[in-house]
Amino acid sequence: MKKVAVGCDPNAADMKELVKQELAELGYECEDYGSDDPIYANVAFKVAEAVANGTHDRGILICGTGIGMCIAANKVPGAYAALCADSYSTERSRKSNNANIMTMGAQTIGPQLAKTLVKVWMDAEYTPGGRSEPKIQRIYEYAKEHRT
Repeated sequence: MKKVAVGCDPNAADMKELVKQELAELGYECEDYGSDDPIYANVAFKVAEAVANGTHDRGILICGTGIGMCIAANKVPGAYAALCADSYSTERSRKSNNANIMTMGAQTIGPQLAKTLVKVWMDAEYTPGGRSEPKIQRIYEYAKEHRT
């Protein structure tokens, strides 16, 4: 069973609860990393670190637009976050880009779309060795070369 870390800023607390419920209905184990910190980057760092170090298989972060959470999470080595706002890009974030964190905007998408995107993202798997492999490997190499 995949373990999923979830977190948000105070503006997205309702959507986070909806996401947690959807994950439970899909059969995933979920750990809540909070929603009280108005500095969303603090929550993003905690979730991204938990995913990058293997405590959780994937992470889901939510703020007003999803953009800030995405930027913050991507600062953590080993975290690969993608902003998800439509089904196709959400699926490709996993299948083509091997993203391990999805971010969403509570003020840019509605509850039904959020539930759909969570299902699409959780169902999608990256298959090593495909056309995207050299591209993904280059990203990993660059990240490794530039860690401080």
